[in-house]
Amino acid sequence: MMANKRNGTIYVGVTSDLVRRAYIHRESLVAGFTKKYACKMLVWYEQHGTMETAILREKQIKAGNRRRKLELIESMNPDWQDLYNDII
Repeated sequence: MMANKRNGTIYVGVTSDLVRRAYIHRESLVAGFTKKYACKMLVWYEQHGTMETAILREKQIKAGNRRRKLELIESMNPDWQDLYNDII
């Protein structure tokens, strides 16, 4: 999940290359939701063994309410730190 600030706008996505995808969002290289809302902080992620399970999980998260997304972020990252440097 990418966010623009603590408790701000949240973007949920799936990728096979988290470092590359987070970089693209951070640098606003592609027009879209994350560029429009300045979602540049990587605040939560989880890894999966297959793209199929990752997509299923993404759909589950997107179907959930905002409170659940905030709980996921705060369970891993209670201070809402940008986790990008942790993955590079």
